[in-house]
Parts: sequence; C-alpha cells; structure tokens
Amino acid sequence: MSNLLTLERAHLALGTTRVLDGVTVGINEGARIGVVGRNGGGKSTLLRVIAGELDLDDGRLTRSGATTVRLLSQADTLDPAATVGEVVLGDLAEHEWAGDARVRGVLEGLLGGQAAEGVGGLDATVGPLSGGERRRVALAAALVEDADVLMLDEPTNHMDVEGVAWLAEHLVSRRTRRGQALVTITHDRWFLDAVAERTWEVVDGRVEQYEGGYAAYVLAKAERERIAAVTAERRNNLLRKELAWLRRGPPARTSKPKFRIDAANALIADEPPLRDEVDLVRFASTRLGKDVIDLHDASVALGDRRLLDRVTWHLAPGERIGVVGVNGAGKSTLLRVIAGERELDSGKRKQGITVRIGHLSQEVSELDRLAQRRVIDAVEEVRKVTHLGRKEVTASQLAKRLGFSGGRQQTRVADLSGGERRRLQILRILMDEPNVLLLDEPTNDLDIETLTQLEDVLDGWPGTLLVVSHDRYLLERISDRQVAVMGDGRVRDLPGGVPEYLRLRERSSTGERAKGEQAALPSSGPRDQEAKGEAGGLPSPSPAEEREARKTMARVEKQLTRLSEREARLHADLAAAAAGGEDHQRLQGLDADLRALVAEREELELEWLEAGEIVE
Repeated sequence: MSNLLTLERAHLALGTTRVLDGVTVGINEGARIGVVGRNGGGKSTLLRVIAGELDLDDGRLTRSGATTVRLLSQADTLDPAATVGEVVLGDLAEHEWAGDARVRGVLEGLLGGQAAEGVGGLDATVGPLSGGERRRVALAAALVEDADVLMLDEPTNHMDVEGVAWLAEHLVSRRTRRGQALVTITHDRWFLDAVAERTWEVVDGRVEQYEGGYAAYVLAKAERERIAAVTAERRNNLLRKELAWLRRGPPARTSKPKFRIDAANALIADEPPLRDEVDLVRFASTRLGKDVIDLHDASVALGDRRLLDRVTWHLAPGERIGVVGVNGAGKSTLLRVIAGERELDSGKRKQGITVRIGHLSQEVSELDRLAQRRVIDAVEEVRKVTHLGRKEVTASQLAKRLGFSGGRQQTRVADLSGGERRRLQILRILMDEPNVLLLDEPTNDLDIETLTQLEDVLDGWPGTLLVVSHDRYLLERISDRQVAVMGDGRVRDLPGGVPEYLRLRERSSTGERAKGEQAALPSSGPRDQEAKGEAGGLPSPSPAEEREARKTMARVEKQLTRLSEREARLHADLAAAAAGGEDHQRLQGLDADLRALVAEREELELEWLEAGEIVE
C-alpha cells in the first residue's frame, strides 16, 4: 500500500505547551485510524497540522502526488445564508448527484432522503437549523466530497445511536475507492472499535501507535505499561477493570480470535467482577426501601406529538438501565418526568419517601453562578465528605478520581473547558449523595480516559441508575438492561440490547412490524426469554441447541487444556534439543509438531467462540 501523507519529526508549541514533540506518523492508503487522548492533549491540533492548516515550528509534512485532504473540525463554519443543497452538493448538477448511489446513500443516511426532509429540504437555509442538524449537514458535505484522506474530529457529536451505526457502516463499507484513508478523533468507544484498524494515542507531545480499535488498544496499552513496570497504581487499576470488562464481554468485542496477549490475560486472571450486583442491590434497598419511582399510565404531549403514551413503569432499587432513542423521541422528557420536573398531561407518578434524585441534564448553565469560585470550593459547597458505596471519600479525593488533580482543583470555574465543566457538574451531583441517579448524555465533551474514570466511580455507586446516551459502549458497560423510547409514545424493553433496537428501527423505517412489537415495557424482574428471539427478528436457539452448545464448549475447554500441556512440553523439548546440540532434523520435527498444535488450538478456539455465541 502506498503512502498518502507523512509527518516527520514534527515539533509544534502553542504558548508554553509543547503539543507535538518530534512526532513521526504516516497514513497509508486503506488506513482507518482512530485518534484518542485527553481533552486538550493535542488531538485536534495534530489533524490540523496533517491537513496543512497549521504550520510546524520544525519538521516536515509531505503529501503524495495529488492526494486530496478534507478535515471536518468541531467548529461550525457553515455559511448561515447558504442552503443545505449548496453546502452538501456544491456545484454538482442534479443529474450527477441523483445518479450517484454513493451520494444518494449519504443524503438518505444523514439528511432523511434525496429531498433532505430531515433538515427541512435541500432549499432550507442553514441559519435556522439546530446544532445537531448543522453537524449532519457538514458531515454530509464532507462525505459527498469523498477526499482521498478524510479526517473527522468527533463526528458522532450530536448524533443518536442509529446515526452513529449508519456512519460506521458507511465509513467501513462504502468508502472503498483505492487510495483512500480515514482518520477520526472520537471518544465513542463502540464507534472506535467498529471503524478503526489502528489507534493513535496523543499523549505528552507524542503519538503512541497501536494495532486495532479500542479493545485492542486497551489490551496492548496495558501490556506496554506492564512491561515498562508502570507503577501509577490508580491508572493501572482502571485499566485492569477495563480489561476485565472487555475480556468477559461478548467474544466479538476483541474482533480477532487470534489476538492473544498472555501477560494481559494474567493481569486480569484474579480481577473480581466489575460490580457485586447482589451486594449493590441489597445496599440500595436499605437506602431506598421497596418503593422508588412508579409511573402509571403516564402521558406527555408536546404540541401535536405524544412523547409518552400511557407508559407504566416500575423502577426498583439498584436497577441500572440504559435508554436509547432517536433525537427528539422524548428521552430527556422521560428523565424529567421521572425526576418530577415535568408534569404529566395524564396518569400518575409516585415517588418513595426516601428517594433522593440526582439529575444530570445536558445543560451546564447551573455553574454560571459559580464562575468566580475555585473547583474545590464549588464541590465542597455541596458537601465536604460523601459516601461512595461503603467507603467515605472527601470532596478532594472524588475530584481527583474524576480528573481534577491537586493543582487543577484551584482553577476558577470560569476558566474550565467544556469537558471539565461537565465533570464538575457530575461531581456536585455525586457529592449530594443521591440514591436515584439520572444521567442525560453524560459522555458529552468527555475524553475516553475521563469516561473510564467515571465508569469506575459508578461501579461502586449503589442506587437506581438511568442513563440516556448514544454511546453504545457506555450503555453496555454501566447498565444491566436497556430500553428504547420509540418516538411514538412507547417505551420498549430491549432484551437484545442496542442491536435489537437498531433492527426494530430498520424494520420500522421500511414499514414492517414484527410480532410482539406492541408489547408494553415489563416491570423489573426476570425478562421473558421468548422475547429475546422475537424482538430482534431472529429465532432464539432452542433448549436442545443451547445444551449442545454448552457441551461443545465444555469439550473444547478440556481439549484446550490438554493442548496447553502438550505445548508446554514441546517448548521444553525444543529448548533442550537446541541446548544439547541435537541434529537439525530433530529440531525441524519438533518445530513442525508445534506448528500443527498451534493450528489445532486456533481451530478449537473458533469452535468455542461459535458455540459461545449460541449460549450468550
């Protein structure tokens, strides 16, 4: 594969901060690269340098031949007086773009079809559009242009789960022309895993490179730090918990069955479960009692739209629920209704007498009155000491866990970045010791490292948790159950998780309706196993098939154990033969035996994974 762009020994300082310090990276044709790193670490600056928008202090940027580059930044640079058609299609004649399946696919996926109904039509003026609509228009324009090197800075911002899934599929399957490459900054770990084949981490002026997406990046990063004997205990603990989640989740999360790091496996061998769910529910029950929040035939309308239509829902102590739905479906309204901040048009809301609600909204205006206060003062205003699970922590300790170091705790609130303000907002809510926590898009403006820290804090938080998010990874990571706000007034349980929701949305968009789609949301408790198959449109495995799959897994595990013992003996025989100076033919025979054994082990691992998908 030929090289499209090369950045060599790049140095760049902004003010007193050295953003790039001798960085050398290359982009080959066919590359799909995800860029991660802390907020303010230099990710966007790196892309601007590669795009030629920022000059280097030292070093060289070279571009192969007539390679074209397009950077979609986070800044909104659209002309408010332009029409959607002018921005997205430029000078393309109607017969040109209408006859191009790729362009039609972009219009359908991002703007609601060739007529762009989702943003008011191709003749709609950009100025009155919402932030999310303007972002979709800008993204559509970048995809239609189809540059050789496409660079996207946080493309999933303001997009719902469905939009993120479409974008990932488009970038992987539709951008297939020779000589193309993709570089994307993202904090969406599901999107990173779905799109990236290589990950760059921007840290301390360097760019560390890893093979694979987020799962592979976490494993490889932990292995590098283990080998380098990194002793930052808190950071390693977070990585170990993340590893435990990745390796104990669905097998497909690592994407490559051959991807094995023995040292990383040893690192998490004794790692306890992320959450002791039984203990947390028991502790939550003592804090909340039996009654949390109940909705009975709850209905809410916005103009002619019915956001909630006779919804009945019982929230139990210790439940951890993720909420998905398209933008405007009513997810935030549902949280406000549960919080008691939005009155019902009809129906009834009942709240337990011991309930204490913490509601993280998408706005951060509540911090405006604290603009001149220090971070630690803003936190201690709520409470100086709190309890996280069974542990007592001070405001300063919790602030440090969420990324505010000792020095940063002295910063004025007015000087904080958007991500830091979001973290401070979460901190203040947690310090208030709620026992029902409602989080509306908590990942907005947060980098991946901060997200893992937040997840670690929430692992030990006992209470009822509802989180609205388009971040599929976060939903799977911190919730034990997912529901969907369908946009037609219903709230539906998702035994099959987000993939089931996407299948439902796809069927809905083509006018199909599956059996059981009108089922009401069940109250907490064991979920109907039959719904698991019907809701996703795929048949559930029969009990006989599950039993057979479990037998296969048990048989394969025994065979793998025996193979491991044989492999250890062969390695020992090889070492002894080499040390004893035995003839070359003997060494070749042992080596051939070892290769055959490795091939057999890989076939057994694939067989185990296939059986595991049936009983998953």
